[in-house]
Amino acid sequence: MPEAADNQPSGALTAGCLLFLVLVADVAAGLLVVIVLAVRGLGRMDAGSGQAVTTVPPLDWAPVLGFGSLALAVGVTAVVLLRIGHRVIGAVQLTVCALLAVHTLWSWP
Repeated sequence: MPEAADNQPSGALTAGCLLFLVLVADVAAGLLVVIVLAVRGLGRMDAGSGQAVTTVPPLDWAPVLGFGSLALAVGVTAVVLLRIGHRVIGAVQLTVCALLAVHTLWSWP
């Protein structure tokens, strides 16, 4: 069975590709959250133009929910990666999760 061992990619190459794919997925999800929040913010600016401010606007929980759900998804991915044995990739994911959690708490109204 030496032929089967030659066909398998090395562990470092597999881990590097997995890290790249996970980070690209995180960036894509983050961009999606940012785009949704930007479009939502533009809609709120257009809705309030031409009106006199008489009351306090309602709290906007969209940033908290958007970044919180993104942090949760990244955290779950980190735990799964750590459980299957990819410690470096899991550690990077946990770092991204911690940064997103801090940003979520910072955007809390």
